[in-house]
Parts: sequence; structure tokens; C-alpha cells
Amino acid sequence: MASEIPTFMKAVVYDENLQVTVREHPVPNISDDDVLVKTVAISLNPTDYKHIDGKFGKAGSILGCDYSGIVVKVGKNVHSSPKVGDHVAGFVHGSAYPDEGAFAEYVKVRAELVWVVPANTFSHEQAAAYEVAFWTAAQAFYAPGRLGLVEPPAKAATPDWVFIYGGSSAVGLCAIQLARLSGYKVIATASPRNHELLKSLGADVTVDYRDPDVVSKIKQATGDSLKYAADMIGEVETHRIAVEAIGSSGGKVVGLNVGLQNTEFSRKDVTIIEILLYSVYGRAVSIGPFHIPAAPEDRVHMAAFIKKLPQWILDGALKPIPVKVWEGGLEGVLGGLQYIREGKASGEKIVCRV
Repeated sequence: MASEIPTFMKAVVYDENLQVTVREHPVPNISDDDVLVKTVAISLNPTDYKHIDGKFGKAGSILGCDYSGIVVKVGKNVHSSPKVGDHVAGFVHGSAYPDEGAFAEYVKVRAELVWVVPANTFSHEQAAAYEVAFWTAAQAFYAPGRLGLVEPPAKAATPDWVFIYGGSSAVGLCAIQLARLSGYKVIATASPRNHELLKSLGADVTVDYRDPDVVSKIKQATGDSLKYAADMIGEVETHRIAVEAIGSSGGKVVGLNVGLQNTEFSRKDVTIIEILLYSVYGRAVSIGPFHIPAAPEDRVHMAAFIKKLPQWILDGALKPIPVKVWEGGLEGVLGGLQYIREGKASGEKIVCRV
């Protein structure tokens, strides 16, 4: 199969003005620890349009983080898994490197940071939809120095509450399932039209995020005992609600906005931690004004964690999240990102077939 790999491919690439277009681009060369994946489906994320809008991408780099496809080549240090022909999925650091990015016909990725999708389970579209969403939830809950939840397959000794703000976001839909897998009770916010979806994935209590009494309703439902909260939206107001929902004994809030890491909130008894998924590659990360030091422990943790995914899927412990296929392949990416930018994606993940 390796002999069929072309020299050039179509990819969504940043030009010198940091605008993105579909153009011919070299197929990446892999190192000894990498695999090359022929892309079948990609998933779109807010981070993609934020890199474009903020001009955080680098000229010549490939846009996109989430992919699913078939392994067509492995490095010489990749001995057992994945193998050529395997259906795999994963996350790559798009918008930063000319040979690394998901919105392309071929994707280069570290072999340890892919997972093999079990046969007859997730489609390519469903697998692509899981990447940033699932990995972010896993990092928020279990990675060193984050929320500190009990990592499955272990279970929490007592079924404490976990609050998820933004339960119908893709990250929220994955976080609900992981919290349940860890033995916690889940309370989450979402639009009422998505409440049944959240409950089908394991949420015990759902609250309308527009309700002016959202904090008091969370406190009432949790008996003022909430110790753990995850804000999957990452705005000042959503952080404030998560902080105020924590019980009177204090607790932790994890958020997805490093721009808020120095923001003061009302509670001194609540620890607030911001995460950035790009740290899972163990490299220092610079995005606009934000600089994150290398965190090799994040790479080690995630490489081990995603290896558990296939069995959980086979066991039925994890379900796919709803997807909306955006037509047009790579040419449709900008339209799909505009749909997300306008806030129209709710309770679904936007994916494109390549």
C-alpha cells in the first residue's frame, strides 16, 4: 500500500496572509515513531476558526485537529499497533506545522497517539467526532494536575457530583459519559431541546443554561455538595456560574480558556485550572500571546488513556455522539466552520468526508 502514496495531496493550508485555502501540498514524510493515515473523515472544532480569526496559524501549516482514516505506512519503530490497514483516529496539532494537520488527504501522527477503532463499531465520521471532544474531557478530568477525578476503569469510592457546563457541546457529551464511567453523578446545563440526549448519555440532572436561577438549582440538586465542575464553554460568565455552583466546602473548576487563567472570581475556596489540549504532544505551545511550557507528562498520560477506548466502545460503555455531515469535503471546511462560528452547532459535531 505504501507504494501507492502520492508525493502531493490536497490540504487546507494557511497562505502568507494567514488565510486558508485548499491547495496542493506535499504529503508528509514520517519519522520512525510515526504513522501515515489516509484520511476518510475530519471533524471541525472552534479552535480551527479561532486560529483563523486570530491569525494564530502559521504560514504554510495545515489546518485541523481531528481525523479518522486508514493507516497506509508505519515507521520502523512501530512494531505491533497500529498496522497498515487499521482504522485509526486521533488528534493532531493543526495550524502549527507544514507536515502536521488533519484537514488533508494524508495525516502524519505519532503512533502512540492514535487509537484503533474496533471493527463494526464507530464509523469514520463518528470516530473523527470523538477526538478533540473526548481527549479534552479526558485531560480535564484525569491528566496530572487537573480536576483529579478517579480514572476508569477504577470507580469513585462515593458517587460525588460532577457539574458540566455546556453539556450539549461535543466535549460535554463526551465528558458526561466519562464521568459516569468513573462512577460519578452528573448534572449538566444545556438547552431544553438537548436534555434527553444528555440523559441518554448518562446525565442524572439537566438544567436550562438560560435559567436565571441556574446556580441555585444546581446547589439544590447537589445538596450544596458539589466539589467538581468543568466549564466546556470557557467564557467569563460560564466560569462564574461554575465557580458559584461549587458547594460551601469548596472545590475545583476546570476550564478551556487559558486567557482566563489570571481572572479573579468571587470564591477563594475554589481552585480554577485552565487546560489546553495541544499540551498532549509534550511540546511547548505558543498560540498568539499564550505560551504553555512542554508537559511530557500530558503526552504519557494521554497515550495510555486512549488505549482504553476500544474496549469501552466494544463494551458499550461509550456511545458515539451525534454528527452532522457537512458536504463538500475539504472544500466545505470553511462553510462548516462558519456554521460553528455562528453558534448553530448544538448537540452535534460537524464532520466532513475527505
